[in-house]
Amino acid sequence: MKKILTTPISDGDIANIKTGDIIYLSGVVGTARDDGHRRVVEGNRLPAFDLKGAAVMHVGPIVAGDSEHGYEIIAAGPTTSRRMEVYEKEFIQKTGVKLIIGKGGMGQKTADACKTYKALHCVFPGGCAVTAAAAVEKVLGVEWEDFGMPEAFWILQVKEFGPLIVSIDTRGDNLFAHNNAVFQERKDAAIAEIIKHVDFSHR
Repeated sequence: MKKILTTPISDGDIANIKTGDIIYLSGVVGTARDDGHRRVVEGNRLPAFDLKGAAVMHVGPIVAGDSEHGYEIIAAGPTTSRRMEVYEKEFIQKTGVKLIIGKGGMGQKTADACKTYKALHCVFPGGCAVTAAAAVEKVLGVEWEDFGMPEAFWILQVKEFGPLIVSIDTRGDNLFAHNNAVFQERKDAAIAEIIKHVDFSHR
């Protein structure tokens, strides 16, 4: 059965979700990349739109249209989440977001924040920017246009946006960190086995 989260998301909605689970999102998601995170954390400025219980996506969307005739999201492929690692813990604390969506994993600060403030980090598959845009039902608004289109804070209404792979859960478990440790163990074992069969004496 498809697991669909609907904003506003409560602590109870995500308490039993674990790393590796696949979920979908319906409701409201804001977009925020480097400049937006920096403004919230270093500039101590929040968007007018209340993000408490909502989702935020690390994405610089391609948007057509204007404020008079309306906007349309053409593409919305997430950017690398790791770029926001330095800001994410404070961003989650200040905004009250419950779901962070991006590309690739995040580090220990974000894992600590997800555990402390009960949030999830999820990965949307790379190379699917048009598919992501298709899940956007409506552009509800835009703030911080001084950053330009990619960095502006776009407020989107989405329906069954996904698939989203949970990479950090509310216990602070980190799927990417776990997998990296497993891969490192396997690599070390493979190298040790190869060395047994390789003769370097003639080099």
